[in-house]
Amino acid sequence: MPTTMDRRSLLGRAALGATGLIAATAMGSLAPESAFGAGGEYADAGQPDPNFAEGVITGRSQDLLQVKGSDGRLHRIQLTGVTSVWKLHPTTIDQAKIGDGLYARGVLLPDGTLAAEAVWVNIVNLTVAITSITRSGVQLDHHGQRVVGHVQPGITAAVYNGTPAVSDLSMLKVGRHAQVIGAWRPGTNEIDLATIYTSN
Repeated sequence: MPTTMDRRSLLGRAALGATGLIAATAMGSLAPESAFGAGGEYADAGQPDPNFAEGVITGRSQDLLQVKGSDGRLHRIQLTGVTSVWKLHPTTIDQAKIGDGLYARGVLLPDGTLAAEAVWVNIVNLTVAITSITRSGVQLDHHGQRVVGHVQPGITAAVYNGTPAVSDLSMLKVGRHAQVIGAWRPGTNEIDLATIYTSN
Protein backbone atom coordinates (compact mmCIF):
# COMPACT_ATOMS: atom_id res chain seq x y z
CA MET A 1 0.00 0.00 0.00
CA PRO A 2 1.48 3.41 -0.92
CA THR A 3 2.50 5.73 1.90
CA THR A 4 0.72 9.02 2.55
CA MET A 5 3.43 10.89 0.66
CA ASP A 6 3.13 8.47 -2.26
CA ARG A 7 -0.65 9.03 -2.31
CA ARG A 8 -0.23 12.80 -2.07
CA SER A 9 2.29 12.78 -4.90
CA LEU A 10 0.24 10.46 -7.11
CA LEU A 11 -3.05 12.30 -6.60
CA GLY A 12 -1.38 15.70 -6.88
CA ARG A 13 0.12 14.77 -10.25
CA ALA A 14 -3.20 13.29 -11.38
CA ALA A 15 -5.07 16.45 -10.34
CA LEU A 16 -2.64 18.48 -12.42
CA GLY A 17 -3.30 16.28 -15.43
CA ALA A 18 -0.39 13.84 -15.30
CA THR A 19 -1.15 10.29 -16.42
CA GLY A 20 -1.69 7.83 -13.57
CA LEU A 21 -0.58 4.23 -13.92
CA ILE A 22 -2.55 2.66 -11.08
CA ALA A 23 -6.16 2.79 -9.97
CA ALA A 24 -7.08 4.47 -6.74
CA THR A 25 -8.34 1.14 -5.44
CA ALA A 26 -4.68 0.19 -5.02
CA MET A 27 -4.64 2.72 -2.16
CA GLY A 28 -7.82 1.55 -0.46
CA SER A 29 -10.94 -0.49 -0.96
CA LEU A 30 -13.81 0.83 -3.10
CA ALA A 31 -16.21 -1.64 -1.45
CA PRO A 32 -19.32 0.27 -0.36
CA GLU A 33 -18.76 -0.71 3.27
CA SER A 34 -15.44 1.19 3.15
CA ALA A 35 -17.23 4.49 2.60
CA PHE A 36 -18.51 4.49 6.16
CA GLY A 37 -15.03 4.07 7.61
CA ALA A 38 -13.53 6.71 5.35
CA GLY A 39 -14.30 9.75 7.46
CA GLY A 40 -14.48 10.27 11.17
CA GLU A 41 -12.32 12.27 13.51
CA TYR A 42 -8.88 13.38 12.45
CA ALA A 43 -6.61 11.80 15.04
CA ASP A 44 -4.00 14.59 15.05
CA ALA A 45 -6.36 17.46 15.79
CA GLY A 46 -9.67 16.06 17.01
CA GLN A 47 -11.20 17.66 13.93
CA PRO A 48 -13.02 16.15 10.92
CA ASP A 49 -10.61 14.28 8.66
CA PRO A 50 -9.39 16.78 6.00
CA ASN A 51 -8.93 13.91 3.54
CA PHE A 52 -12.64 13.04 3.58
CA ALA A 53 -15.73 14.90 2.33
CA GLU A 54 -19.44 14.19 2.12
CA GLY A 55 -22.45 16.08 0.87
CA VAL A 56 -24.53 16.85 -2.22
CA ILE A 57 -23.05 17.81 -5.58
CA THR A 58 -24.17 21.37 -6.31
CA GLY A 59 -21.99 22.12 -9.33
CA ARG A 60 -19.57 20.58 -11.76
CA SER A 61 -16.96 22.07 -14.05
CA GLN A 62 -15.45 19.23 -16.06
CA ASP A 63 -13.81 17.06 -13.40
CA LEU A 64 -14.12 19.50 -10.48
CA LEU A 65 -17.15 18.95 -8.24
CA GLN A 66 -18.61 21.55 -5.90
CA VAL A 67 -20.16 19.79 -2.92
CA LYS A 68 -22.17 21.16 0.00
CA GLY A 69 -21.58 19.09 3.10
CA SER A 70 -24.32 18.16 5.54
CA ASP A 71 -22.56 20.46 8.03
CA GLY A 72 -22.80 23.39 5.59
CA ARG A 73 -19.13 23.32 4.58
CA LEU A 74 -18.33 23.70 0.89
CA HIS A 75 -15.90 21.25 -0.70
CA ARG A 76 -14.10 21.22 -4.03
CA ILE A 77 -13.42 17.67 -5.16
CA GLN A 78 -11.10 17.00 -8.07
CA LEU A 79 -11.78 13.81 -9.99
CA THR A 80 -8.74 12.43 -11.78
CA GLY A 81 -7.73 9.60 -14.05
CA VAL A 82 -7.00 7.54 -10.94
CA THR A 83 -10.23 8.27 -9.06
CA SER A 84 -12.32 5.16 -8.46
CA VAL A 85 -16.08 5.73 -8.51
CA TRP A 86 -18.84 3.55 -7.01
CA LYS A 87 -22.48 4.08 -7.97
CA LEU A 88 -23.99 0.73 -7.00
CA HIS A 89 -21.03 -0.84 -8.82
CA PRO A 90 -17.62 0.45 -9.94
CA THR A 91 -18.22 2.97 -12.73
CA THR A 92 -16.76 6.05 -14.41
CA ILE A 93 -16.43 9.64 -13.21
CA ASP A 94 -19.05 10.90 -15.69
CA GLN A 95 -21.71 9.16 -13.55
CA ALA A 96 -21.35 11.78 -10.79
CA LYS A 97 -24.21 14.24 -11.41
CA ILE A 98 -25.50 17.48 -9.87
CA GLY A 99 -27.96 16.54 -7.11
CA ASP A 100 -26.18 13.29 -6.28
CA GLY A 101 -24.95 12.69 -2.76
CA LEU A 102 -21.42 11.45 -2.25
CA TYR A 103 -18.67 10.42 0.09
CA ALA A 104 -15.10 11.07 -1.11
CA ARG A 105 -11.73 9.96 0.21
CA GLY A 106 -8.48 11.42 -1.06
CA VAL A 107 -5.69 13.89 -0.33
CA LEU A 108 -6.20 17.55 0.57
CA LEU A 109 -4.09 19.72 -1.75
CA PRO A 110 -2.51 23.04 -0.67
CA ASP A 111 -5.27 25.06 -2.39
CA GLY A 112 -7.96 23.30 -0.34
CA THR A 113 -9.14 21.01 -3.14
CA LEU A 114 -9.60 17.34 -2.28
CA ALA A 115 -7.95 15.18 -4.93
CA ALA A 116 -10.22 12.14 -4.77
CA GLU A 117 -8.90 8.62 -4.82
CA ALA A 118 -12.35 7.09 -4.22
CA VAL A 119 -15.88 8.45 -4.53
CA TRP A 120 -19.11 6.71 -3.52
CA VAL A 121 -22.15 8.26 -5.23
CA ASN A 122 -25.62 8.20 -3.60
CA ILE A 123 -24.50 5.56 -1.13
CA VAL A 124 -26.76 4.82 1.84
CA ASN A 125 -26.31 2.63 4.90
CA LEU A 126 -29.64 2.04 6.66
CA THR A 127 -30.86 0.01 9.61
CA VAL A 128 -34.31 -1.25 8.66
CA ALA A 129 -37.08 -3.71 9.34
CA ILE A 130 -38.21 -5.85 6.40
CA THR A 131 -41.96 -5.30 5.87
CA SER A 132 -42.57 -7.26 2.64
CA ILE A 133 -40.66 -9.16 -0.01
CA THR A 134 -41.36 -9.55 -3.73
CA ARG A 135 -39.36 -11.00 -6.59
CA SER A 136 -38.16 -7.55 -7.66
CA GLY A 137 -37.73 -5.82 -4.35
CA VAL A 138 -38.01 -5.49 -0.61
CA GLN A 139 -40.23 -3.06 1.29
CA LEU A 140 -38.40 -1.62 4.28
CA ASP A 141 -39.17 0.48 7.33
CA HIS A 142 -36.42 2.89 8.41
CA HIS A 143 -37.42 4.49 11.73
CA GLY A 144 -41.04 4.84 10.57
CA GLN A 145 -40.23 5.86 7.01
CA ARG A 146 -41.11 3.57 4.12
CA VAL A 147 -38.19 2.69 1.84
CA VAL A 148 -38.48 0.71 -1.39
CA GLY A 149 -35.46 -1.48 -2.09
CA HIS A 150 -34.99 -2.62 -5.69
CA VAL A 151 -33.18 -5.91 -6.35
CA GLN A 152 -30.50 -5.51 -9.02
CA PRO A 153 -29.78 -8.80 -10.85
CA GLY A 154 -26.12 -9.73 -10.67
CA ILE A 155 -25.43 -7.09 -7.99
CA THR A 156 -27.76 -7.45 -4.99
CA ALA A 157 -26.46 -9.89 -2.38
CA ALA A 158 -27.34 -10.96 1.14
CA VAL A 159 -25.10 -11.74 4.09
CA TYR A 160 -26.72 -14.07 6.62
CA ASN A 161 -25.19 -14.26 10.11
CA GLY A 162 -21.82 -12.99 8.84
CA THR A 163 -21.42 -15.66 6.17
CA PRO A 164 -20.03 -14.77 2.70
CA ALA A 165 -22.39 -12.74 0.50
CA VAL A 166 -24.72 -14.73 -1.76
CA SER A 167 -27.21 -13.74 -4.45
CA ASP A 168 -29.90 -15.99 -2.90
CA LEU A 169 -32.38 -13.72 -1.08
CA SER A 170 -34.81 -16.54 -0.23
CA MET A 171 -33.78 -16.58 3.45
CA LEU A 172 -34.86 -12.97 4.03
CA LYS A 173 -37.83 -12.87 6.39
CA VAL A 174 -40.56 -10.29 6.94
CA GLY A 175 -40.25 -8.73 10.37
CA ARG A 176 -36.50 -9.22 10.64
CA HIS A 177 -34.13 -6.33 11.15
CA ALA A 178 -31.34 -5.75 8.65
CA GLN A 179 -28.60 -3.38 7.61
CA VAL A 180 -28.90 -2.32 3.99
CA ILE A 181 -26.23 -0.75 1.80
CA GLY A 182 -27.30 0.57 -1.56
CA ALA A 183 -27.55 3.51 -3.93
CA TRP A 184 -30.28 6.10 -3.30
CA ARG A 185 -32.40 7.31 -6.21
CA PRO A 186 -32.31 11.09 -5.62
CA GLY A 187 -35.65 12.72 -4.91
CA THR A 188 -37.34 9.44 -3.98
CA ASN A 189 -37.65 6.99 -1.09
CA GLU A 190 -36.16 4.27 -3.30
CA ILE A 191 -32.76 2.60 -3.27
CA ASP A 192 -31.04 0.08 -5.49
CA LEU A 193 -29.85 -2.69 -3.21
CA ALA A 194 -26.19 -3.65 -3.02
CA THR A 195 -25.95 -5.75 0.18
CA ILE A 196 -28.44 -6.78 2.84
CA TYR A 197 -27.00 -7.92 6.17
CA THR A 198 -29.33 -9.93 8.40
CA SER A 199 -29.62 -12.85 10.74
CA ASN A 200 -31.99 -15.65 9.87
